[in-house]
Amino acid sequence: MKKLLCVLLAAAFTVLAAGCSGGKDASSAAVSSAAEGPAKESLQTVNFVLDWTPNTNHTGIYAAQKLGYYKDEGLKVNIEQPPEDGATALVGSGKADFGVDFQDSLEPAFQPSTAVPVTAVATIIQHNTSGIISLKSKGITSPKKLEGKTYATWDMPVEKAMMKYVMEKDGGDFSKLNMAPTNVDDVVTALKTNIDAVWIYYAWDGIATKVKGIDTNYWEFKDIDPVFDYYTPVIIANNTFLKEKPDIAKKFLAATKKGYEYAIKNPEKAADILCAADKTLDKKIVLESQKWLSTRYKAEVSRWGYIDAKRWDAFYSWLYKQKLIDNEIPAGTGFSDDYLPE
Repeated sequence: MKKLLCVLLAAAFTVLAAGCSGGKDASSAAVSSAAEGPAKESLQTVNFVLDWTPNTNHTGIYAAQKLGYYKDEGLKVNIEQPPEDGATALVGSGKADFGVDFQDSLEPAFQPSTAVPVTAVATIIQHNTSGIISLKSKGITSPKKLEGKTYATWDMPVEKAMMKYVMEKDGGDFSKLNMAPTNVDDVVTALKTNIDAVWIYYAWDGIATKVKGIDTNYWEFKDIDPVFDYYTPVIIANNTFLKEKPDIAKKFLAATKKGYEYAIKNPEKAADILCAADKTLDKKIVLESQKWLSTRYKAEVSRWGYIDAKRWDAFYSWLYKQKLIDNEIPAGTGFSDDYLPE
């Protein structure tokens, strides 16, 4: 979260930045803590790159590390901040084994001219929790109500196509939406300016407005049309790594699953683990976000990380039908549930 929306709907892998201060030092401290115990040479090193600075999307990773779940599987996991060209670029190059990205921004990886050798091997959250937030006083209770309002846009084709689609499906006129190209670093501050509406992930920015006592309206894209219930964020892996070390991949995901299940059952303790990993985080926001996500990491499924093929394929099919991509992505491309524990 923390500016995660800057990566949403990206058409290339240059939008993920190294970002806020404190992340690298915090991650390194957590890694050092997890390395205690067996000699380093007895553990298989796995490199994991985040999409942004630590937040509640990542809690299961930090919990698995802090509680020794990776060590129990014979792994030493290095948690890294993403480079300027993003997590997917690093994983695709083989410089990291696993990373975090989003189904919508992964689309170029599965196109012939921009192919990157990565596969999504688990979803962190079972459903898309992104949507549009606004001050309650603005009355933006549905997409149609965006008419005449000002929306903070990244000016990206897929983003604008989705906004147009949901407005028209709700009987609105997209041409009446004022688009203000801007990157929103702080949603709370932005909503107090001339910006009426912002695309957010509720688990972070939505919770932040609630913690700060701001009355808002919020609706999610998946509630407008199920085609937008794509997977975001997801854990990706390098294809060569998966081919050559499938057992290590399975061990990593088995431990990661335990980390997220711990966060599901113990949101308060999990929040403490995350805050210890990055002391710059707002503890109140982390705690409330952790509680909110505890029922959403798995939602209705019994198997954390499970990716449903129909939902995965539906979004890419929509992109092609809307002529937002040149080449149709074949069904089943780009993900696998084969490495998840049962």
